[in-house]
Amino acid sequence: MATPSVAAAAYSSLSRILDSGGPASKASDAGGVSFGALVNGAIGGGAAKANEAGGAQFGALVKEAIGSVVEAGRKADSETMAMAQGKANIMDVVTAVSETDVAVSTLVSVRDRVIQSYEDIMRMPI
Repeated sequence: MATPSVAAAAYSSLSRILDSGGPASKASDAGGVSFGALVNGAIGGGAAKANEAGGAQFGALVKEAIGSVVEAGRKADSETMAMAQGKANIMDVVTAVSETDVAVSTLVSVRDRVIQSYEDIMRMPI
């Protein structure tokens, strides 16, 4: 289980990513392809075709997921501040922090799986 300092660092990182518009400006080491290009559908026509067919754009889904994690962190922060002022119950604070921990852990797991899938695709023979 993550400690509060790890959760705070993760929340801060996610907040910076969301505020800066995502990690689109940084190129990945594998092939020089930026994450933003992948997210925005610049690689391959699948994302563009899905968007034409009325499907949700992958970039929007990722941004929404990150936004929900950041929102969970903000809720935990506000509950913690309310507890420090004597206005909240300790159970509310623990619940909010636990929800944030689960959200960050889920996001990290999904990120790891996306990276693993990308590496598997790059290893495929042409």
